[in-house]
Formats: sequence, structure tokens, C-alpha cells
Amino acid sequence: MKMQRLQGAPDECAHEVLDVVPLAMRVIRKKLREHATQTLSLPQFRTLGFISRNEGASLSEVADHIGLTLPSMSALVDGLVTRHFVIRSTHQDDRRRMDLTLTERGETTLQSARKEAQEDLKKRFADLTEQERITLVRGMKIMRRVFSDGDA
Repeated sequence: MKMQRLQGAPDECAHEVLDVVPLAMRVIRKKLREHATQTLSLPQFRTLGFISRNEGASLSEVADHIGLTLPSMSALVDGLVTRHFVIRSTHQDDRRRMDLTLTERGETTLQSARKEAQEDLKKRFADLTEQERITLVRGMKIMRRVFSDGDA
């Protein structure tokens, strides 16, 4: 028996986020797979995006954000370094820490992949009414505020 949710209740919000976010990520993942030369996997895309927004991030910061173990994140970053998308350098105050920075090639690749995914999403939103798009943008801004509390 389906439980009835009160419209606007925290439980309804939680239910919708848990149902809709995976659908959106599936669409984005598919678009990234189709990207010109299949350049990036979703974890690679997310890693480049995090490093772009957090220049000099450590491996553990990126791993925490992406949700990978340190060994898995290290292997992923090794691949991005090999492909000249990321530069690893020793932190100026702590020789044990490695800072991660995007190369120009990494930034270009990230922006190209973002553009492809954004164009696909734009097409999906084109059939919505203007009011629906305004509502969606407002909802996304609220979600950004809710999820930007430092735990992301």
C-alpha cells in the first residue's frame, strides 16, 4: 500500500529528490558516454568539475566529494594526470599533501563535456512552460542552498 504524502512536507521533498536525482544523473551519464570521443566517465567529469571549482584540492577532498576510496580516487586521478587533464603538485606547506589543478586541456575537456550535457538538458526543458522552467530553476537554487552546507 502506497503511503500518502502531504504536499510540501519534508517527507515528500525527500522522496522526490531520491526518485528524481538518479533519473537526472542517468540522462547526464548517457550524454557523457555519447560525448564526441567518449572522453570522460561520470566520475572523471565530476572530478574535473570539483577540481575546477576547488583549485589545489587534495586527493582526499576530491575522494570525499566523489564518494570513492582513496585508492580508487588515486587511480582515477592517475589516469587524468596521464591524459594531461590534471597536474599533481606538492603542497607548499605540507610535502605529504598533493594539490590537484586542471591543465588547460582538462579545463577545455570539462567545458566541452558540460556544454554537450547542458545542450541535451536544454532540449529536454524546451517543452516546459516558462512558469515550469522558472519553478524548476527556483527549486534547483533551493536545493543548492540545502546541499551546499559543507557536507557535499
